[in-house]
Amino acid sequence: MKTYIVIDLKSFYASVECVELGLDPFKTNLVVADTSRGDGTVCLAVTPYMKAQGVKNRCRLYEIPKNIKYTTVAPRMQYYIDYAAKIYGIYLKYIAKEDIYVYSIDEAFMDISEYIKFYSLDARSLAKMIMEDIFKTTGITAACGIGTNLYLAKIALDMLAKHSDDNIAFLDENLYKEKLWTHRPLSDFWRIGKQTEAKLNRYGIFCMKDMSMVPLNLLEKIFGIDAYIALDHANGIEPITIADIKAYKPSTRSFYSSEILPRDYEYYEALTVIKEMSDRLSLKMLAQNVKASGISIVIKFADKNLGHERATISYPTPTNITSKIIQSVEDLYLNKIKNLGLIRQISISANNIKKDTQVEKSLFDEQDDKEKTALKAINAIKDKFGKNAILRAIDLMPEATGRDRNEKIGGHKSGVKDKK
Repeated sequence: MKTYIVIDLKSFYASVECVELGLDPFKTNLVVADTSRGDGTVCLAVTPYMKAQGVKNRCRLYEIPKNIKYTTVAPRMQYYIDYAAKIYGIYLKYIAKEDIYVYSIDEAFMDISEYIKFYSLDARSLAKMIMEDIFKTTGITAACGIGTNLYLAKIALDMLAKHSDDNIAFLDENLYKEKLWTHRPLSDFWRIGKQTEAKLNRYGIFCMKDMSMVPLNLLEKIFGIDAYIALDHANGIEPITIADIKAYKPSTRSFYSSEILPRDYEYYEALTVIKEMSDRLSLKMLAQNVKASGISIVIKFADKNLGHERATISYPTPTNITSKIIQSVEDLYLNKIKNLGLIRQISISANNIKKDTQVEKSLFDEQDDKEKTALKAINAIKDKFGKNAILRAIDLMPEATGRDRNEKIGGHKSGVKDKK
């Protein structure tokens, strides 16, 4: 039987800041957020102490109750990456990289099936040994889920570990059904959001036990091709292993970028940002010698009741030429996005990526090659002198975000400070 663990670094960004400031994240009100973006900015992390007071991790600043006094620290993404790399090095002291799957900057799955035999330890003791090493080395507190498959390990972490004295919880299929099969709401479970929960509720499905007993064709209406996965998860089943994940090669690739805007943008202000994002996307494709068969944009509005709008365009011949992509995305936005509400988030993706060598030559390649030569020169200059070494006129518009984002990691300040 397989045994998996998933280790989560509790309130990671906020905990790193507390360690650096000599504070206890379990006794300190601290928020990691870029206040220069205003009260509407998303809090990247809050300390466990604030969570205990009911503050949600990804809330906006204005949503924090006024009676809670707290310290705000600007994000330092490169610093968090450095901490995460150090912690990954701790994992490697105990588990081979082939048996580790890094799920996010603060979460990692590990197949410990053979290691509990090697160390002559049970799963809980091995997990505790790794977690204690993390705390001793970095000062970061971790939590851990243990399961007989990857799904159960994740559910044990998300739903049970926080209620355990040692921050560790275990689930097998029997315990899953005993402890969580009738749990409500369904949105507490991994991969089930509020909208999916609402759809399930409309069909009388309120818990995992309910989901396990409905016909598959009903789940297909709700989950589409993921219906089999949903049914397996309802029963605590997950056949995929870490080895399967590492061996997986997608049939198609896409490049994806998303921006939460520094404030609510008017319709035509957002178009400036969309053009900037299209420019960066095409330069990225060019640098990797790939072309896109289509582009999708998703617009999310400041008013959450408006939901979001999505539009997609397909190209007759895949391309990575900036002028073509910017023009097509501008047309897509102006013709398909009809809601004129204030905009807060923009996402853009280049779909069905193909290698340059896989795309047949067209009559317009000679003209494209001239622009491509210029674009490659731009990439070379940016690589050598920084992303802001060459800018388009649009990057100088007051509503543009490109220059600022070029100095950030993942849309947030790198903010590396020298240690004393």
